[in-house]
Amino acid sequence: MNTVDAKRVVETALICSHQPIQIRDLRVLFSDALGADTIRTLLEELQLDWAQRGVELVQVATGWRFQSRPDMREFLDRLNPEKPPKYSRAVMETLAIIAYRQPVTRGDMEDVRGVTINSLVLKQLEDRGWVEVIGHRETVGRPSLYATTRQFLDDLGLASLDQLPVYDSAQAQANAFARLGEDDPSLQMDMALESAEVAEATTPSPIFELSSPRDPAPNGDAPNEH
Repeated sequence: MNTVDAKRVVETALICSHQPIQIRDLRVLFSDALGADTIRTLLEELQLDWAQRGVELVQVATGWRFQSRPDMREFLDRLNPEKPPKYSRAVMETLAIIAYRQPVTRGDMEDVRGVTINSLVLKQLEDRGWVEVIGHRETVGRPSLYATTRQFLDDLGLASLDQLPVYDSAQAQANAFARLGEDDPSLQMDMALESAEVAEATTPSPIFELSSPRDPAPNGDAPNEH
């Protein structure tokens, strides 16, 4: 099989897949006749082929996939104009703490936020597939250690945590996650949020909007918890 035909096969598989595909799985398309380096070269060529289109080929935590470009969001949103479900500030701030300081315990999160964290907040993040318990700290009570998942990275359109945007404050980090979850099937994060713009935001809105039709709108914090 020549390079042109091989690239068409890879392209077709990625377009037809509902999930990212890893290079080792793409090799199965050719009965392992093509090596990983060759597959990677084909993927890089495909990225160039699609460079001027509204869809791009990207590598995320669980493999390679096609997704819409951020500047297409304005138009795609018109196909689904319904108001998206909302997550509270507590949920997004907790997510930011876990993402930037992981692994962390619930006590660590409460130290950063300065308030008690409602159990519902962590449950919402776990149910959404963004965080998980990866172990326990060897201390009194052996509290659970929380970290983000590969699904979280996929939803942000990132391959690793190293690609998270860098912000100077915990509030700026939380504000960044306010952009997480648009109507694109990949729920990719709009990484175009300028850090300078975030730093200047002194009065962020009380509610962060996310678009995820399969998630129920959370009920918020308990009266005495945040």
